Amino acid sequence: MSTIGPQAVLAAESGEVDPIQLFLPPFYDLFWSAVVLIIIAVVFYKMVLPKFQAVLDERTAKIEGGLAKAESAQAEAAAALAEYHQQLQEARTEAAKIREDARAEGTAIVADQKVKAGEEAARIVETAHRQIEAERQQASVSLRNDVGTLATQLASKIVGESLEDSARQSRVVDRFLDELEAAGAGAASAAANGKEG
Repeated sequence: MSTIGPQAVLAAESGEVDPIQLFLPPFYDLFWSAVVLIIIAVVFYKMVLPKFQAVLDERTAKIEGGLAKAESAQAEAAAALAEYHQQLQEARTEAAKIREDARAEGTAIVADQKVKAGEEAARIVETAHRQIEAERQQASVSLRNDVGTLATQLASKIVGESLEDSARQSRVVDRFLDELEAAGAGAASAAANGKEG
């Protein structure tokens, strides 16, 4: 590239040179500048540009791979979330079923315990009735023996003869007890009639 010297400026002022030529370099400068530019362009195109292209391709591949991985991870996350929701729903259904089963089992256990308690109470009442009846029979026999002995002794003293004969003694005792029971029943019905009136 040439520089515009003071002579060229003077020549232009004097009118000898066209002012447009002042801005255009000489042809040989243009030629050599073009040759150097072509050499630099060829070197850039053959050596530098492929390296840039390789780096850009590598970055593009990494970005595309990252996007693919991100999409894959997002799909996996969506699938895991759906599976989690499904498992959560199944767990809720299972819990509800377990609660219902436990409630039904509890109701059955309570009903069973009520039946067992009723049976046990009936058995206890029946045992108590039998025991009371046995004690009443025992008391009646004991009373009959004691009353019979006393009645026999009393009757022997009143009548003045011995009533040691067991058959006679048994008849006297039975008759005496029958009279006592009849008197007790009459007194009980009189008391019941008195309460009703």
